[in-house]
Amino acid sequence: MTESKAYDVVVLGAGPVGENVADRARAAGLSVALVESELVGGECSYWACMPSKALLRPVIARSDARKVPGLRQAVQGPLDAAAVLAHRDDYASHWKDDGQVGWLDGIGVDLYRGHGRITGTRQVTITDPDGPHETLTARHAVAICTGTRAALPDLPGIADVKPWTSREATSSDYVPGRLAVVGGGVVAVEMATAWQALGAQVTVLVRGEGLLARMEPFAGELVTKALTEAGAQVRTGVSVTAVRRENGTVTATLSDGETLDADEILFATGRAPRTDDLGLETIGLEPGSWLPVDESLRVQGSDWLYAVGDANHRALLTHQGKYQARIAGAAITARAQGVPLLETDRWGAHSATADHAAVPQVVFTDPEAASAGLTLAEAESAGHRVRAVDYDIAGVSGAGLYADGYEGRARMIVDLDREILLGVTFVGPGVGELIHSATIAIAGEVPIDRLWHAVPAYPTVSEVWLRLLETYRG
Repeated sequence: MTESKAYDVVVLGAGPVGENVADRARAAGLSVALVESELVGGECSYWACMPSKALLRPVIARSDARKVPGLRQAVQGPLDAAAVLAHRDDYASHWKDDGQVGWLDGIGVDLYRGHGRITGTRQVTITDPDGPHETLTARHAVAICTGTRAALPDLPGIADVKPWTSREATSSDYVPGRLAVVGGGVVAVEMATAWQALGAQVTVLVRGEGLLARMEPFAGELVTKALTEAGAQVRTGVSVTAVRRENGTVTATLSDGETLDADEILFATGRAPRTDDLGLETIGLEPGSWLPVDESLRVQGSDWLYAVGDANHRALLTHQGKYQARIAGAAITARAQGVPLLETDRWGAHSATADHAAVPQVVFTDPEAASAGLTLAEAESAGHRVRAVDYDIAGVSGAGLYADGYEGRARMIVDLDREILLGVTFVGPGVGELIHSATIAIAGEVPIDRLWHAVPAYPTVSEVWLRLLETYRG
């Protein structure tokens, strides 16, 4: 055991969340140690956001081009799968983190390679397979930013099958002939969209009634329609009860008694916190659990431990984790500087209010599905008196210019007592670029009367905002 080293802040996990906590604390003059057992940059950089969107961008671009007169005939051929995969590899930095490490060096954060475990109050011990243990002590805070991993169901035969998870689905170096996708959430629909377009025959198996169950119902309906038209099969109300692999073929036994053969099977069936081997038991917390936090991201019952990003289960999205990192960094700094009372305003610098009220999300399918804030069901369940306002985006002049036969839908959820927006959902080509305007309206609690003065440029798809307001006013 080497001599303990002291830092103001010790961060476990060097994904985008841990990087941002470290950056904020370091920018405020605090000394920071960052501990990582895999690649600096984390899941998002190498197995999630970046590689998945690199796979999907050519798919979406080709689809859009096929709806533009004068261009559609030029893009009728198949995608160049090898070129798409090479493009993906570039965006995943070929699974090397040299650039990220260089950035850490540039801001003065000390990187420790190895597995970090909490071994006492404000204490982290690092196990390095190539050397001795090292112990770090945090003067002010330890931040758990270890994210999540894919959660596989406990099915007979699953260990021998070696199924795909989100990691294999975004990093595969070949296109399987047949791909079974188990699940109906974001990973399932995005990977089904990508691999179907790259040449796989995709079958999506959904236990529930439809895709994207956490969004407005029409989002899943439109994505299902598009996947089916692209050649994929979407089967709802069915689950996998067992799997086996023989001679390279995966056979899934289904709850309706049928079987399905595939070359690969992707389980996109949820996420589990990577907190099982962090030494939580040494400080009275349950290993493997989600970590409840207050609005400043400090673990409840602790005055020094923070859980930022997926580990706290507030909003499992990279951008929300980075948002939380900014809040946590500000709170850690304020407490380290002896601020007697942190800012307590609901939308203040030390409160992650957006996690509850204004979470944006884009699903990069064809068509795209984008949302911010609450769905109608969520708003009603929370006790708000609301009205859903719907509009067919095809009725907007800019939509017809964007694509022939544009198909899409918009919904805004209006709080009738305060006349502000609680949620907005767009589904259609290109709508991912519209969602930030909705996020601003929700987070800013902009009154409906003021939104009338936010004039959308003509002729753009953003004109849907005017049509939604007109529909609301009648």
